[in-house]
Amino acid sequence: MENHNPVHVFATWKVKEGQLKNVLTLLKTVHDKSIQEDGNLFYKIHQSKLDSDTLVLFEGYSGEAAVAEHRNSSHFQELVLGQIVPLLETREIVLTNPINL
Repeated sequence: MENHNPVHVFATWKVKEGQLKNVLTLLKTVHDKSIQEDGNLFYKIHQSKLDSDTLVLFEGYSGEAAVAEHRNSSHFQELVLGQIVPLLETREIVLTNPINL
């Protein structure tokens, strides 16, 4: 049975020197398509104050199935994996469940 705990994703991307504009152009399309997914709660893009080539994506999904749907989408496969990842030095992803205290 689907677990209905929301899943929040923190993805930290270190963009290769000189590729930030290219990554942001591609990321705009990924953002626009991602927020149209049924299970997407939000998709926010942040830039490090200390290093403009470091981006932090903060994404929310309704559950594990929604994360899987996002990762299987054509925009994730073709744009993120196919075009953006080659422009990154590093990519770290942490999947979390929010805690309400």
